[in-house]
Amino acid sequence: MFGFGKKDGGPAEAKASATGRVVAWGTAGRSVWSPRDTGTLVRSGFSGNPVGFRAVKLIAEAAAAVPLVCGDGRARFDVHPVLDLIGRPNGAQGRAEWFEALFGQLLLSGDAYVEAVGNGGLPAELHVLRSDRMSVVPGTDGWPVAYDYAVGGRTHRFKVADLSPVCHVRSFHPQDDHYGLSPMQAAASAVDVHNAASRWSKGLLDNAARPSGAIVHQGEAELSPDQFDRLSMELEANHQGARNAGRPMLLEGGLDWKPMGFSPSDMEFQKTKEAAAREIATAFGVPPMMLGIPGDATYANYVEANRAFYRLTVLPLVGKVVEALSHWLGLHAGETLRIEADRDRVPALQAERDAEWGRIAKADFLTPDEKRRMLGLPPLEGA
Repeated sequence: MFGFGKKDGGPAEAKASATGRVVAWGTAGRSVWSPRDTGTLVRSGFSGNPVGFRAVKLIAEAAAAVPLVCGDGRARFDVHPVLDLIGRPNGAQGRAEWFEALFGQLLLSGDAYVEAVGNGGLPAELHVLRSDRMSVVPGTDGWPVAYDYAVGGRTHRFKVADLSPVCHVRSFHPQDDHYGLSPMQAAASAVDVHNAASRWSKGLLDNAARPSGAIVHQGEAELSPDQFDRLSMELEANHQGARNAGRPMLLEGGLDWKPMGFSPSDMEFQKTKEAAAREIATAFGVPPMMLGIPGDATYANYVEANRAFYRLTVLPLVGKVVEALSHWLGLHAGETLRIEADRDRVPALQAERDAEWGRIAKADFLTPDEKRRMLGLPPLEGA
């Protein structure tokens, strides 16, 4: 990855398997998992899975709605160009839509990229770039020297100098130096199981919501190839699919229908689907109760689950993103900036904050500035 051990001027390495054109039709005994690239994960885990879709939307929308405050560590600003920029990042998106796209990219791919548009100083506009189109260009020392954004067969390079035009926010990845690990990758196996269980249920409904059966030939002579083909075509045309549900079957010539009941493994499919849904919710940090998944009694009620959701998932995600934006925008503006989540205005945490304010206010052994520091507030002017 860092360019060590490469020989310049050598022929391009080509890798191809001698069995690449051979198709294996038998998959019995082997699990088939979907690819783990970002595009496939988004299609199967977000666009094609209701649990993954709702988990990402729930986190992104909740994080985008968290109120923010801006300061320099000593005071909070009521009016500041950064607040105006965040309030309207560009001409096509407002604050909520822009932040939802930013948090959504980070959840789905593990990486989020923000482009600064302007002629110097504080950016005039901010744009969220698609993570699946961006690639990091590492230098000889391993640190990024540029970002390549590929779209429509063309590639635009953002060079990283003293002031980078791109802010890269990434999740922790223990085995990658440049890209983050998304919750969708951790939940990929559970997504495959959940989607497979949904397809199995759909196939059962198409088969009149009943298990399959077998036609038993009780005659002494075996069926001729023509008779077997004709019987197969009649079954496929007249007794398969939802439109033929409940249609009586007319058998002749010593044929008998033997229905097959559900096996224990068939009966466990619904439980398997619910278990996979809980694993998806766990990977994203969403209490299953908030997604309507049955069988979960971790929290006493919905209010407690919602409070834990904000405290353990939403606020840490917001803190990670706004910290990176604060440093990056501060470099552009040429001043120290500190953007934070305003916990006092988060409705889900209101009861906790009221108790904390009351407990600290009654502490007579603390000075006013010590109390403000414990509440996350800047000191009073002239104190």
